[in-house]
Amino acid sequence: MLSLDPKSLPIPKLHQYLLGAIGPRPIAFASTIDLQGNHNLAPFSFFNVFSANPPILIFSPARSGRNNTTKDTYNNVKLVPEVVINIVNFDIVHQMSLASSPYPADVNEFEKAGFTPLTSENIKPMRVAESPVQFECKVNEVIELGSEGGAGNLIICEVVKIHINEAILDDNGMIDQHKIDLVARMGGNWYCRADKNSMFEIAKPITSCGIGYDKIPQDIISSKVLTGNDLGQLGGIEELPNETDVNEFKLLELSELFVSLEDKPADLELALHKKAQDLLAENKLEEAWMTLLSFNNG
Repeated sequence: MLSLDPKSLPIPKLHQYLLGAIGPRPIAFASTIDLQGNHNLAPFSFFNVFSANPPILIFSPARSGRNNTTKDTYNNVKLVPEVVINIVNFDIVHQMSLASSPYPADVNEFEKAGFTPLTSENIKPMRVAESPVQFECKVNEVIELGSEGGAGNLIICEVVKIHINEAILDDNGMIDQHKIDLVARMGGNWYCRADKNSMFEIAKPITSCGIGYDKIPQDIISSKVLTGNDLGQLGGIEELPNETDVNEFKLLELSELFVSLEDKPADLELALHKKAQDLLAENKLEEAWMTLLSFNNG
């Protein structure tokens, strides 16, 4: 494994390592305004949500690694501490990229990138009409992390108004992760798209407590088929299936395997582990466990 001291690396190379490894990163498409009333629009991928009560978003327009200049967005919020954070989806990703061009401070990126400005309700900066979700924010604090090129500037924003396009809501009035079609930044010129081919669900162990990796039988831990990820998924079950359920599952779902491989126990175990892995891929955790336990059951 390559081990590096960040202090010994040139800033551009360190920057590439950081952005190449830490991703995908959500994009804050930040709209600000200066004292002369000039509107600015720029994307930042050093961004996330950090609190719900109060609702706090933080993004960081870093100093230029080339010439140590600061971004117009940073300069604006220091004087007019307000910002709209517009969320970026696939429909507007190329326009957003165009808006990131280094235009002079008095150039309106809404016009350059073809976006429709919407008047905000609580603050001065404009919203991006094409964005599926727009957060009007007051800037609570700006924290400068350094004075040299590449140093970040944390813009701590409190959300005072949220605007959501109803077309991205599900039947329960919540944001549908398929409909919103989010994009995120990777390293270099790369982006990724959160669509049906890249998304998957994992139940959160908030109110439940899994048995844990250490409670998985050793013959399953040492499987030639199951990966560490598979074992982690198996450890998330709250309680192992009982013997009656395992025997019934074995009779109804696994009888063909047991009959065809009854004289080949090693092959049978391998086949059961492969079947369990397929069931895990379908999020059928209990069925996977019953498949695995059937080998030594009954």
